Amino acid sequence: MARLQSATNRFSDKLLELLDRVEYRRVETGEDMEDIARIRFKAYKMADILPLKGSTLIDDIDFDSHAYVFGIYYEERLISTVRLHYVTPEHRVSSSGSIFPKEINAFLDAGMTLIDPVRLAADPEVLSEMPAIPYLTLRIATMATDYFTVDRCLQLVKPQHAAFYKRVFDADTIVSPQKNCGDYKIDLTLMATRTKEVLPPLYQRFPFFKSESFERRMMFGRGDVMPFSPLTVRPTARLAHFGHGWAEPRPATLVS
Repeated sequence: MARLQSATNRFSDKLLELLDRVEYRRVETGEDMEDIARIRFKAYKMADILPLKGSTLIDDIDFDSHAYVFGIYYEERLISTVRLHYVTPEHRVSSSGSIFPKEINAFLDAGMTLIDPVRLAADPEVLSEMPAIPYLTLRIATMATDYFTVDRCLQLVKPQHAAFYKRVFDADTIVSPQKNCGDYKIDLTLMATRTKEVLPPLYQRFPFFKSESFERRMMFGRGDVMPFSPLTVRPTARLAHFGHGWAEPRPATLVS
């Protein structure tokens, strides 16, 4: 047990080092969306997820009022992207809802609110060198669950990825694997994390998921809360965990 805890601590330390060189950018302009489309294309082509011929890889709900598209930059290079939907009983637009409407509507009809992280894509060349990219990217989803205080965070994923979401996020299986879902050419399963129960122990195990409230506000605030979108947002996991600001970044080792 002590050995496992030690390995977890070393892993978290490496992720915090990587975060020292990460910036998040909320994407709201056409030019930046073109960069997002390019990385989606590279990732989806490698994984053979969608029929790419004739696809724009940018759709109407990228610009929905409850959608948030982010680029993750490592040393100023775009390495990954994710789109989050804040889903409420009054605003039901989501990618998972288009694939599994019965199950998503059941949550919403019960008065629940959801975060739906989809369109997660990483540059295949960088991912081969930095397999920690999913953690750096999904950290945004944990921040969204905190900012919007939702009841569930969804995972619309390949069945072979289900074990990762169960192990890291204690996700429950909502829909067993289904074949060739919607526009996708792959099997998908729907999972969901009970955020109010899972987040506190998650932050204890993996402190790199932590964030300060001002980071979450810069990431997701709109209107009166944040009348303009910040150009970049620096992760605050180190500050949230240790109670002090960023140290001078050290050479970060690629997590394997």
